[in-house]
Amino acid sequence: MNVTIATRKENDLISFLEHNDYETESLGDNILRVQRDGELPVYISKNGDSLYFEVDLGNVSAFADKEFYFKLLDLNTEVLPVSFGVNNSNPDDPRLVLVESRETTDLSDQELLAVFDAMELAVDKAENLLKPYMA
Repeated sequence: MNVTIATRKENDLISFLEHNDYETESLGDNILRVQRDGELPVYISKNGDSLYFEVDLGNVSAFADKEFYFKLLDLNTEVLPVSFGVNNSNPDDPRLVLVESRETTDLSDQELLAVFDAMELAVDKAENLLKPYMA
């Protein structure tokens, strides 16, 4: 008889990530730096019942123009559920970022890991887009 039984186990975020081979570093103020296998770090912040994920791709203001931003917006359709954005919390150093968010209520392991997978794929696409501008 081939019967599959689903089980549910709850873990805290840091233990779960470390168990899945991610390195974590608490940066205070509900911010966590998460990285695996030399990939760009993912910054996770918690606000209320939401987790916000962000990957910093760097400052692109030296070459960003209308055509570049159009390409980014067009690429957004290929990187869903992740999106490109601009983090200008420091107006002197605006950063191109990849962003995603999830509700913490009933957050599953597969849903969380899918965010990291989507971020990795989006970083690869972003690197391809940025390559001609960085040469």
